[in-house]
Amino acid sequence: MVRAKIYILDRHFDGWPKDGDLKLIEEDLPPLKNGEFLAEAVYLSVDPYMRAYEPGLKIGQTFIGSQVAKIIDSKNPKYPVGEHVIGQFGWRTHTISSGDVQGTVGRGTAPRFVSKKLKNLPLSLALGVAGMTGNTAYFGFLEICKPKPGEIVVVSGAAGGVGNQVGQIAKIKGCTVIGIAGSDEKGKWLTEELGFDHFINYKTDDIAEILKKLAPNGVDCYFDNVGGKISSIVISQMNVFGRVSICGTISGYNEKSEAPFIGMHIFDKQIRIEGFLVTRWVERWNEGIEQNIEWIKDGKLKYRETITEGFENMFKAFVEMLKGVNVGKAIVKM
Repeated sequence: MVRAKIYILDRHFDGWPKDGDLKLIEEDLPPLKNGEFLAEAVYLSVDPYMRAYEPGLKIGQTFIGSQVAKIIDSKNPKYPVGEHVIGQFGWRTHTISSGDVQGTVGRGTAPRFVSKKLKNLPLSLALGVAGMTGNTAYFGFLEICKPKPGEIVVVSGAAGGVGNQVGQIAKIKGCTVIGIAGSDEKGKWLTEELGFDHFINYKTDDIAEILKKLAPNGVDCYFDNVGGKISSIVISQMNVFGRVSICGTISGYNEKSEAPFIGMHIFDKQIRIEGFLVTRWVERWNEGIEQNIEWIKDGKLKYRETITEGFENMFKAFVEMLKGVNVGKAIVKM
């Protein structure tokens, strides 16, 4: 008999997630039925969307999230023992699945095998640059912003898992890229290692004034991970027919804040603003993963992970990610 450890929602978040909001429990899993398989978590993802979706969860529900898991037992020939899958199994060490669609994020997805194209690359990338995070950057930027060579692209939350990849894709497409993040150390990584053209520290710099100097002719594309005041400033400096891709609004997930009214800029400059869920492109999922892997192998796309060891540290990794402690994709290793 397999004993699973599971984090369940014990109390709805009020502001920042606090100790006691999630409860770690254990349960004995039943024997497999025909058509089922047993997966053991190897890497688990912590992401901003988890905070955004929390109010819609039920007390006692397994906390949401995706993981790379190894199949350790199976009565489903489509999911053989030894294979690795990406599943929306939530925060749990062991999961019994029939391979059906799972998850409460967007449209949900069925467990997928880790791409064979990863080959010698780390398995953890299937949750990051070569997984949902990577596809969020790939489709969310290219399909909505439709960047053109020579355009000015601004990325907020630029040192996070999605943001840093968006900036690199923008460079691949011939754009000038300005990244906004919260420390000079992150800025150095963005500009010196990833090739961003400019960096703005939102904690110490006057964003409006510096942006005017870096983009005197205005901003063409804005990939928004944070919302709030930062986004209001960027949007106010966008060009006519500018495009904004709204990936997240992390600045408002835990704290209530008032941002300046930007409606006039949107109307006056005829700016296109569109939010998205990456599952919109589920039918093209492998396209994004394979292109991102190809860019990695060609040396055009670099990655960085902040890996926390131990399932018992899931909540710590989650809160630190929300506070911007991580650089690149935040991952928990079993």
